[in-house]
Amino acid sequence: MRDILVTLIVFASLPYIFKRPFFGAVMWIWISVMNPHTQGWGFAQNMPFAAIIAGTTVLSMMAKPKQISFPNTGLTWLLIAFTAWIGVTTVFAIGPEDPLPLLNKVVKIMGMTIVVSMLVRTRKEIEILVWVVVISLGYYGVKGGLFTVRSGGAYRVWGPSGTFIEGNNEVALALIMVVPLMLYLVPLIANKWGKRAMWASAGLCALASLGSYSRGAALAMAAMLSFLWLKSHNKLKLGVLLVMMAPLALVFMPEQWHSRIDTINNYEQDGSAMGRINAWMMAINLAADHPLTGGGLQIYNAEIFSRYAPNPEDIHAAHSVYFQVLGEHGYVGLLLYLALYFVVWRNGTWVIKNAGRLPELEWAPRLVRMLQVSIVGFLVGGAFLSLAYFDVPYYIMVIMVATRLLVERTLREHATQKVLAQEKEAHSVA
Repeated sequence: MRDILVTLIVFASLPYIFKRPFFGAVMWIWISVMNPHTQGWGFAQNMPFAAIIAGTTVLSMMAKPKQISFPNTGLTWLLIAFTAWIGVTTVFAIGPEDPLPLLNKVVKIMGMTIVVSMLVRTRKEIEILVWVVVISLGYYGVKGGLFTVRSGGAYRVWGPSGTFIEGNNEVALALIMVVPLMLYLVPLIANKWGKRAMWASAGLCALASLGSYSRGAALAMAAMLSFLWLKSHNKLKLGVLLVMMAPLALVFMPEQWHSRIDTINNYEQDGSAMGRINAWMMAINLAADHPLTGGGLQIYNAEIFSRYAPNPEDIHAAHSVYFQVLGEHGYVGLLLYLALYFVVWRNGTWVIKNAGRLPELEWAPRLVRMLQVSIVGFLVGGAFLSLAYFDVPYYIMVIMVATRLLVERTLREHATQKVLAQEKEAHSVA
């Protein structure tokens, strides 16, 4: 039944996508983030829904060029440069495994991220994208939160199989990122029960993240909540809420959860933690040998570890977006990757500084603050996970850029109208 439902939704959306390309962006994010076809057990699991939606979207853009606009911003060009550099490092890849399948996946993600950025122009469209991300990740957060409550936190929460967020650590970080977006949507919901449902969903997402038993997610949660408090206009109310709820959540979790989290203080005695450090050292040593291009994609194998890891027998994934990019793409790739987040942060700061001039733009600083909170969660949690190509952070970048462009356009239009009004007044006086 689930397979049929997802298939019907996808194919029913195609005429709407061809009529308006923006619907293609919505469907792409839904399919790529939520991966609803993985929740079935039949033919839908192997259907190329993403390719069908992407192809229809591109055809629609070609047929309706007036509905698209290329965002000529520094962030857009940095994203293109980073993607191009991944292609360059693939040419010089040193691993024995074929990097082309992974390159194909990464290029699709980056390419469609740019496509989505070309289709988002209005506040309504921006907020629709926020809703799609919230629904796509919130589904697993609410489900995982209820599972944690029902099991008393005795079992780990896992993500959907075959996706970026399949692991307990990965889904936990994704849920941390979605909580601030949920809080942005609360004031936009008119119905009081809808508001309460969104608050409850945010709480369940946070609880599901704890229920993943992820130590990195626990650190990311602390960073996200601290920054959320700093960005809040009502620090007293939010502070009281956090002080009340955090101890309750911690008391709720069982003893084995606390034992797991406490290993952060004794990481030298934890095999998993030492394995990550071994992988980080491998990336540093590899980058020292290949500082410009790194080792390319597919470097986490016995041959590469035997050459560069302190312990060649302990083969791990990078378990850090920073060491992942450094090892795979060298210092040039790491610089481009960090520049993406620096520029997106500066975009948000600009919006907060300038959007307050007009009452109709009051929503923009609120949104940007929550996007920044989400980014902080990712940058902290990403230090312990191999999620450099996870698509949600890139969609957050798109939303940030679209918000800045809309604010800039609105301010220009307002300034032009003000000048015209002044000229009209001067002519009438004369």
